[in-house]
Amino acid sequence: MAQGTSYQSPSHSDEIKVSFPREHILLLTFNRPKSLNAVTPTMTEDVKRVMDWFDNEPSLWVAIVTGEGRAFCAGADLVAWNKLKASGPSKESDQDRIINHPDGFASLSRRYSTSKPIIAAVNGGAYGGGVEVLLNCDLVIASEDAKFALPEVKRGVVAVQGGMPRLSRTAGHQRASEMLLLGRTITAQDAATRFGFVNKVVPKSEVLPTAFAWAAEIMENSPDAVQSTKRALLIATRSGSVEEAVIAHVKTKESDRAFTSENIKEGLRAFTEKRKPSWRNPAKL
Repeated sequence: MAQGTSYQSPSHSDEIKVSFPREHILLLTFNRPKSLNAVTPTMTEDVKRVMDWFDNEPSLWVAIVTGEGRAFCAGADLVAWNKLKASGPSKESDQDRIINHPDGFASLSRRYSTSKPIIAAVNGGAYGGGVEVLLNCDLVIASEDAKFALPEVKRGVVAVQGGMPRLSRTAGHQRASEMLLLGRTITAQDAATRFGFVNKVVPKSEVLPTAFAWAAEIMENSPDAVQSTKRALLIATRSGSVEEAVIAHVKTKESDRAFTSENIKEGLRAFTEKRKPSWRNPAKL
C-alpha cells in the first residue's frame, strides 16, 4: 500500500492480486502461476469488478497489469474450455458470449470504458488471449526473455477478442498474418522492432520498476488532460476519418472535464509562474 493512501478494492478471488504500490497507481496481477496465469471465468469476473471500480475511483490515475511467476498470461484455460465443450451446448453460444461481453478476454482485451492509462508489464510469456490483452493496453514494457504468440489456429480456435484487428493495424496485414496464420512465436525484440506492439524491452528484473517509472512520468501530467487524450485515441480506433474523431472527442465527458477543470487553470497558472503544477484528482464523470 502506498504511504498516505487507503483504498478498498472490490472483493475478488485469489486468482488475481490487487495492490497500490504508489500513490495513484493500481497494480493488477494475474495470479495462477501454476497454470501460467491462464484465464478462467472467475478471473474474468474478478478483473471486471476491479477495473469497473478503478474507472470510477478519482484518486487512481494509472493501472499496471502483470503476471505472477514466469508468465504474463497463457490465454484461456483450455482444460476448462474443453470440459465446457464436452458438457454439451450451453444457453449462450460462443458468438453470443463475445457480443454480450464487450470488455473482451479477461475483461481487458476489448475494454473501451477505461479512459485512464493501462500499462502492461509483461514479465514472461504471453499467448493467445494474453497477447490480445496487451494489444489493448496503452503502453507495453516487456522482459527481454518474453515470448509472444497467437497460436489459436493450432488448436482449432480463432483470436476473436480484438487481437486480429488490433495487430493488423499495428503491424500491418502481412506481419499480422505471420503471427495469426502461422501461429508463430516471436521474441520481445521482434515484438518491439518488427511488429510494433512493445514499447520497451528490459531485463526481467526491470519490468515492474520501468512500468512504475513510466506511470510516474504520466502522473507528472494533468490527469484530466491524460484521460481526455486517451479517450481521443480510443475514438480514433473506431472512427472513419480524422474529422469524425475530432468532433466525437470534443463531445465526450472527458473532453468537457479537461476544458473546465481546476487542473487546466492550474497548468496554465503554473506555466506563467514558472513552477511545477500541483494536480488534483479529476472530478467523477
